[in-house]
Amino acid sequence: MNDRGKTVAARARGLVGVRFRPQGRDPRLGLDCVGVAAVSAELPIERVRRDYALRGQRLAEVEHELCDLGLQPVTADQGEAGDVLVLEAGPAQLHIAILTEAGFVHADAGLGLVVERPLPLPWPVLGTWRLAEAG
Repeated sequence: MNDRGKTVAARARGLVGVRFRPQGRDPRLGLDCVGVAAVSAELPIERVRRDYALRGQRLAEVEHELCDLGLQPVTADQGEAGDVLVLEAGPAQLHIAILTEAGFVHADAGLGLVVERPLPLPWPVLGTWRLAEAG
């Protein structure tokens, strides 16, 4: 695991217990799954979309945005703590989570909180993305 990944995973774990808020980008006010990933990876919040549909977003759009934010795709079998996972949470519904050493952190709308869950993932993985090592 790279050092940057360890840092991202630790930041994600630090968000556990934050209130869920649709399209939230500030931990003080609440976060959604995109907000959890953005804060954990220290992505430039002003460049992270808020105006996406909750259902029906296309995977290609998400992948393009992740590339624009400096993440690189890796194969699922190379996944490690700190990676950003794009998941299929339901028909035409994408979800984002951060992989940790023992599970994953995500914004759980049903519980109304950011939580960490153990593996295995309950949804199919559509893509695994990683921040490049700072260089």
